[in-house]
Amino acid sequence: MHFDQRTQAALRDVGLSRSDIRAASKAIAEAANSDAETLEAFFDGGGAFYSDMEMAHSEGDTQEHTVEYLDLYTHGSEIRGYLRFDSWGIPVEGGRPLTEEKVELTLGGTVNARVRFVRDPTAL
Repeated sequence: MHFDQRTQAALRDVGLSRSDIRAASKAIAEAANSDAETLEAFFDGGGAFYSDMEMAHSEGDTQEHTVEYLDLYTHGSEIRGYLRFDSWGIPVEGGRPLTEEKVELTLGGTVNARVRFVRDPTAL
């Protein structure tokens, strides 16, 4: 179940049945799976992407990246995985589609920030 025991107890206290809580947990997991599929489809085929990632020694607010792939998995509401650029990669600790043209990934490791990605730099 997605909810920890404290949250489950609070949901029961406000009147939700165990089956209601199970249904909500299932809906949350399905939404995470759907978002992960949308994010992977956004990066499908790799190529040039642009982001608002802050990078050392960068002169602009928009960065260009060559992306090889995005590989994600889900657990409950969690979205995790790995984003592979042409010469480096980084763990993904979350993400969400913002529009059809823009997504946001929470990158771990050395970036440790939420970063928006687009195919058209004017969409940032």
